[in-house]
Amino acid sequence: MVGHQADAETGASRKGDSKAARPGEVILEQDPASLQADAGLVFIGHVETPWRTVSECPRNGGKTREICKVVVRPEYAEGLASVATCSHLVLLYWMHEARRDLIVQAPSFAERTHGCFALRSPVRPNPVSLSVVELLAVDGNVLSVRGLDCLDGTPLIDIKPYFASTDSRPDARVGWSDKR
Repeated sequence: MVGHQADAETGASRKGDSKAARPGEVILEQDPASLQADAGLVFIGHVETPWRTVSECPRNGGKTREICKVVVRPEYAEGLASVATCSHLVLLYWMHEARRDLIVQAPSFAERTHGCFALRSPVRPNPVSLSVVELLAVDGNVLSVRGLDCLDGTPLIDIKPYFASTDSRPDARVGWSDKR
C-alpha cells in the first residue's frame, strides 16, 4: 500500500476523494478497513460514555472527570475476578468511528506533519486506543471508571491492571512534542 501526498491547493490526495486532507498529509491508496486481514480479535464488551459525537469527546481522558461505564459481555465476566482490587486499569478499545486511511497527518497543534505512529490520534490503520482509568466500582460485569476519552458504544478489546512499577516511564519523551 503506497500513499499519496495531499495536493497543497485542494488538500485532496486521491482522485474523487471526499475526505479532504491538510497540506502535507498522506492518504493510503487502500483504506485498511477494506482489507480482509483477521487476527481473530473479539470485542469483550463496550464502553458507555456521555459523548455521542467526535466534537463532544475530550482529547485527553486524564483531564475529564466524567464517570463512564465499561460493560463486559457476560461470557467474559469471570475474567473480572480480582479486578476490584485494582485502583487503576488500562483499557484497550477500538475507535470504530475513526478514519483509517491517513498515514501522515498534519495536527492542528503541530508545526509540521507526523506519521500516524508518532501520534496518539485515533486516525491510524488499526484504530486501537488505550486509556489508563481510575476504577471507581465493580457491579457484576459493569465497571465504573474515570479517565476515558472515547465515544459512547466504543467496542472494548481488553482490560489490564495498571502497574505503576512497570507501566510508568518518567523519563520517556516525544522529541517533536518537547517544543509544544
